[in-house]
Amino acid sequence: MQYFRIVSVGLLLLVLFFLGFQLGVRYEWNLISAERASLEEMYALAGSGRTVQSDPEQEVNIDLLWGVWRLLNQQYIEPKGLSIDAMVYGAVAGMVDAVGDPYTLFMTPEDTESFENAMSGTLEGIGAQMDQLNGEVIVVAPLKGSPAEQAGLLPRDVIVTVDGADISGLRLDQVVEKIRGPAGTSVTLEIYRKDATDLVKLTIKRKNIQIPSVEFETKTVGGKNVALLTINQFGATTMEEIAALTKKFNPSQVDGLVLDLRYNGGGYLEGAVSLASMFLYEGKVVTVERRSAPPEVLEVSGSPSWPTLPMAVLINGGSASAAEIVAGALKDHKRATIVGTTSFGKGTVQEIMDLPNGAALRVTVAKWLTPSGHDLGHMGIEPDIEVDRTIEQYRAGEDPQLEAAVKALQPR
Repeated sequence: MQYFRIVSVGLLLLVLFFLGFQLGVRYEWNLISAERASLEEMYALAGSGRTVQSDPEQEVNIDLLWGVWRLLNQQYIEPKGLSIDAMVYGAVAGMVDAVGDPYTLFMTPEDTESFENAMSGTLEGIGAQMDQLNGEVIVVAPLKGSPAEQAGLLPRDVIVTVDGADISGLRLDQVVEKIRGPAGTSVTLEIYRKDATDLVKLTIKRKNIQIPSVEFETKTVGGKNVALLTINQFGATTMEEIAALTKKFNPSQVDGLVLDLRYNGGGYLEGAVSLASMFLYEGKVVTVERRSAPPEVLEVSGSPSWPTLPMAVLINGGSASAAEIVAGALKDHKRATIVGTTSFGKGTVQEIMDLPNGAALRVTVAKWLTPSGHDLGHMGIEPDIEVDRTIEQYRAGEDPQLEAAVKALQPR
């Protein structure tokens, strides 16, 4: 009998606890039951797999977004932590990320300012161009002379940690924000490198970086007198810089020209077309294919500066976008010998669309093909002569790629 009473009391306590728990849950749930009913309907619509056809304001019900917004404002335990700007930017960034294109990005006002500074050649940080592919943040190219290049960061390195923190699941802009910082401070990166057995750890000191988009010099290499034209990026003033630097250049005094596009992550399409036009009498430079328009064929200007000067082009895994357009055009027209390693393989066109308060949308609007129809997005430009350059050779000032390019120059 005593045992039965103990069990009965225990069961009674359990029942009371269960009822109390259910009443508490039901009380909280009743506060949002109306939201829940509508949210279920909205979620069913959102998960239907439909795609927008023409008029998103008529075809898409975004009440789900507002429903979640209201729930957060009503239920989140720390209301002071709900930043309107951060929530709006996060919602927009999530929508853009859902497109699945690593080159289509929402940029906050801070991101937009950094992007514009990079295109103008002014940076503060480690000096590396990065992108996000298949969820991984990878290095496109360390900028020439930058702390990243000097520390040994290489194209296609995959960023794994920043200052010891795992960056899995973070967006590109979030990772870049962690890597950026005041000049004089340091950041430690752990990277995955294809040929390394373990993660590679690099500590890089940030600095203010002023990057010239163009460098030009004449020098003797392997017994030949050559002109070396280095394009670090295709910025807004690249062609003007080339004109200023080569104003007194006399092509008859050199055996040829080497166009160095290594670690050039790209830039403006117009600059690529203009540069290719310096070396070609006629023909296509690139074909641009857009969503709902006939393919646009961009041809040379017809007024070349050096159409017959023997030349070679240097590329590597850090050569991307506009740099690949130039290399691809000169290769397809058999105007130059391509030397180095296979380029990055970025074959799409992005446009920057301004948004309120300094934000912007960088959206992929087209893809491009070389004159022979080679899709740069599927595979980069393969060199005619493959020559690698190791970190040890770079640090020792040795450049076997340049030596091979000079050797490949054809006699006049």
